[in-house]
Amino acid sequence: MKRSRLYALVTVLVLSMAAGAAMSAENIYQEDWKKKMMSEKIAFLSVEIDITPEEAQTFWPIYNQVNQERDEAMFKVFKAYKELDKAVSEGKDAKEISDLLEAYLDAQKAQRELEGRVAERYGKALPMEKVARLYIAEEKFRRNHIRRLHGGGHRN
Repeated sequence: MKRSRLYALVTVLVLSMAAGAAMSAENIYQEDWKKKMMSEKIAFLSVEIDITPEEAQTFWPIYNQVNQERDEAMFKVFKAYKELDKAVSEGKDAKEISDLLEAYLDAQKAQRELEGRVAERYGKALPMEKVARLYIAEEKFRRNHIRRLHGGGHRN
């Protein structure tokens, strides 16, 4: 009896450690993928907007801060969406759904307002022509990666 309990405990511990290691490996893969993607993006954008070393010194810190703010805003939108979806799926009362809908719309509004201020912030480091090139280059980069994910080629 003691032996079977010990065996069960050891099995549970080993499986837990294996699951933890697999999750850790997945997190490492995601972080590596994100770093690789950002490196590709920075190289692509630098060429597309023809950024000088002097411009780069002031621009990239702003760009990195904006990306962090975008990630946070997007996370808030996704979180509010998931909460709203869950409440609707579970048939929550109208007041709770109304409050969650308002939170979702507020998160979207905050995300749009952030985007409205971004060009002005970039304009502190780059001439407006390069800011415009940046927006075009970001869209090209995004479309190229979507095509790659779908098995397509590299077009602009």
